[in-house]
Amino acid sequence: MFKKLSIIALGTGLILGAGGGWVQQADAQKPDWAGKGKPDHAGPKEKVENVIYMIPDGFNADYATNYRWYKGEDAVWDEHLKGLHKTYSEDSRVTDSAAAGTAMASGVKTTNGTVGLDEEGNEVETILEASEDQGKSTGLVATSTITHATPAVFASHVESRDNEAEIAKQMLANDVDVMLGGGKDFFVPESEGGEQEENLIEQAKEEGYTSVETQEELMDADDIDVEDGEKLLGLFADGPLNPEIDRESTEQPSLSDMTERSIDVLEQDKDGFFLMVEGSQIDWAGHDNDPTWAMKDTEAFEQAVEKAIEFAEEDGNTLVVIAGDHETGGMTVGSNGVYDTKPELVKDVTATGAAMAEELNEDRSNVEEVVEDHTPFDLTEEDVQTIQEAEDPKMAINHYISDEALVGWTSSAHTGVDIPVYAYGPQSDSFSGLLDNTDLPKIMAEAMKIDLADK
Repeated sequence: MFKKLSIIALGTGLILGAGGGWVQQADAQKPDWAGKGKPDHAGPKEKVENVIYMIPDGFNADYATNYRWYKGEDAVWDEHLKGLHKTYSEDSRVTDSAAAGTAMASGVKTTNGTVGLDEEGNEVETILEASEDQGKSTGLVATSTITHATPAVFASHVESRDNEAEIAKQMLANDVDVMLGGGKDFFVPESEGGEQEENLIEQAKEEGYTSVETQEELMDADDIDVEDGEKLLGLFADGPLNPEIDRESTEQPSLSDMTERSIDVLEQDKDGFFLMVEGSQIDWAGHDNDPTWAMKDTEAFEQAVEKAIEFAEEDGNTLVVIAGDHETGGMTVGSNGVYDTKPELVKDVTATGAAMAEELNEDRSNVEEVVEDHTPFDLTEEDVQTIQEAEDPKMAINHYISDEALVGWTSSAHTGVDIPVYAYGPQSDSFSGLLDNTDLPKIMAEAMKIDLADK
């Protein structure tokens, strides 16, 4: 399936030297936890033609640890751990996805809610745009709307992340070669229930895009030649895609499907490519304190990472970088004073807390029936009463399941903790140590020998 491999970056070990350039840290400065075994590649200056930037939104070390217990063995990224990165934004110690993404895409801090602009409102060049300037093909993949904050920061510049209709226009104008995710509503006119004055999908077709809307159409979309100006647009839902737990009941592709097809298309460019892949809904699971959603969407993200590393192993010139943008929910490993955690128990849960809450009748008299139908747990009378009387039954169900799995939560919002950085491929050791989120695109640009500067 894969003809050629590029670089996927996960973390860096570069520091800013006295002369303003990026230099490699000495081995002695690397923390003990920065990976294990032999380095992925021997030399720090090996050729990098392609970068695959993989962002598990909302993910941190607690998610990684719980997922390892959920899976029963190390995740694919565990052996590629390089370091940590700091996430604070220009105006807050706790970032949102727009500010974090802007920093991770451009190397410039900005204020929460801002996309692709610095704190003074000036446009900043992104690693995707710099790659395009170098003649490389580019792609964006997400399980949210493709116009959501994280994908948006790579190919648009707006004051508010909520302006997804304008983001869609700018993404098309930016000639991103592959865009796959949800968000059809932001590409079609109001007459068709959308947010635009004109039909951007039809406009995209006129500009060389093949448009697909189902998993089958995506996998069958052959003969897309980016060298000849052909591109791929996949919008698989009006809004975001479904959570992974019920994706199979739809015609929507998996995150690994979208990653694989993106690489198939982009690898045809002899000048190389840049691809960003976001596991968007890990973050949304954290906001809902839903351990089932979190673990199953992390599993889907790992399957996508496996596709990327598989390609990188064959290609030899591809850097794969894996780093979340922030943590969401304050997930803990263990809860309620118990010295244990059992996230593997959620493997047999068949619906998100939100989906279960929607099945409750008006007086919530069917709590026991609904929850026991979708989980392996037996509710006590006290459990039933707690959910019946809760102001938010969704959160009550999720906290019940979390308690059973001994997974804790401290927030329903983002937190400000440092985030693990993983990397595989040439120059992957450049991501070692304690970094800032602004360092990540700078190291990628240095690896690809491209300029990344303010617009």
